[in-house]
Amino acid sequence: MSIISVKSLKNDPEVKIYLQRADKHLEGIGYTEHGLRHAAITAKFCERVLRSLDYSSDPIRLAGVAGFLHDIGNVCGRVYHSQTGAIIAHSLLSEMGMTSAEIVGIMEAIGNHEEDIGQPTSEISAALILADKSDVHRSRVRTPRFISFDIHDRVNYAAEKSDLQISKEKRSISLLITINTEISQVMEYFEIFLSRMIICRKAAKVLSCEFELIINGNKLL
Repeated sequence: MSIISVKSLKNDPEVKIYLQRADKHLEGIGYTEHGLRHAAITAKFCERVLRSLDYSSDPIRLAGVAGFLHDIGNVCGRVYHSQTGAIIAHSLLSEMGMTSAEIVGIMEAIGNHEEDIGQPTSEISAALILADKSDVHRSRVRTPRFISFDIHDRVNYAAEKSDLQISKEKRSISLLITINTEISQVMEYFEIFLSRMIICRKAAKVLSCEFELIINGNKLL
């Protein structure tokens, strides 16, 4: 049995090729960055969520792996990328020697991370949803000159800072975002991200927590 971690994946050339090509495909169809940067940040947030809630080392490690690989399915196309990503992750992790007992939890998390069809039912899947939806930041915008035309680019570019705060004592998970309202109004964030906030609330409940959205210091959810 091999102990697979985020560090293992970062050092694996095959994983890097898959993620880079997946991001290249999204760049070609006009999506924000979904490559190695987003993979690393999502993995870090996954681990932080479970570590802050005092989960043991194995779920924390597996959540990180799921976070790093969650968008790998974009190499096959954006539609149903969560399902194709789960299958690709199975293939890669099996070749690395990960056990089936660990792989199935990662597959479940990756296969359910999208807000339109996902259903969080485990601590790993819940952590992945919260981590993925928290990465809202201007650095993900590829072409800032188009922000006046594309609402997704505009909202991401307006986000100057985003962070997750987890309180074990209060059983709360808070997404804090600082938005430059000269670039995008807060209502535009809700226009495109409301479904993401709904699945975040579901994910928080799986972890016996309440989800909060705080934008520019104001609690909105």
